[in-house]
Amino acid sequence: MNATDRTPADLLGSALAADPGRPLVTFYDDATGERVELSVATFANWVAKTANYLQGDLAAEPGDRLALLLPAHWQTAVWLVACSSVGVVAEVGGDPAAADLVVSGPDSLDAARACSGERVALALRPLGGRFPQPPAGFADYAVEVPGQGDRFAPFVPVDPGAPALAVGGEELTGAGIGERALADAAAAGLPPAPRVLSGLGYDTWRGLSLGLYAPLAASGSVVLCRHQDRLDGDALAAREATEKVTFTVPRS
Repeated sequence: MNATDRTPADLLGSALAADPGRPLVTFYDDATGERVELSVATFANWVAKTANYLQGDLAAEPGDRLALLLPAHWQTAVWLVACSSVGVVAEVGGDPAAADLVVSGPDSLDAARACSGERVALALRPLGGRFPQPPAGFADYAVEVPGQGDRFAPFVPVDPGAPALAVGGEELTGAGIGERALADAAAAGLPPAPRVLSGLGYDTWRGLSLGLYAPLAASGSVVLCRHQDRLDGDALAAREATEKVTFTVPRS
């Protein structure tokens, strides 16, 4: 983490400048057998496209609040950093009726319809695939985002001291995310440039920090495992070895 890094978007920018080819997010879904690996450059490209979509097509502005109804997933990580890039407050598990816009997975579409603003749906299919039939009242993320620009610049500078994330009844600023994530990395005993395996959900700060922000702040990477409870001890040990994991997040 450089001295000038403050927000998650800053941290990603430094990672991109330092080593764009290294892995950043490796995602497993142990219910489907899916594995996706994103380098820093590929992840940053998804973030740029999503931020352009958020700022341009969805007309989101700094201070707007986005209800993020998604599980721990590589695309959720993209949305979190894209929101930071634009200055939009990501409310993890937030109330769609009180939000300016909502981003939903396939299992929360009914709840997401309470949002009177823009609604975006993610199929969460392998390789970012689209819905076979787009849900009524929603834009399909997989249809809308690929054509967006590969570089992003905010229309107005993002204030690192402004609210950026709401989770578990707590609100953090963009700068606060970076500072707290780095403190979490030290408190957890993460080694230098860690390769972190996490099976925690993204519905708590601990899950978000150890499953995204702390590895990013510590110049590391994350192996994000959805439905990790389907792995027995031998399978988990094999994954740790295959992925060259240097720190595994305790499940409790």
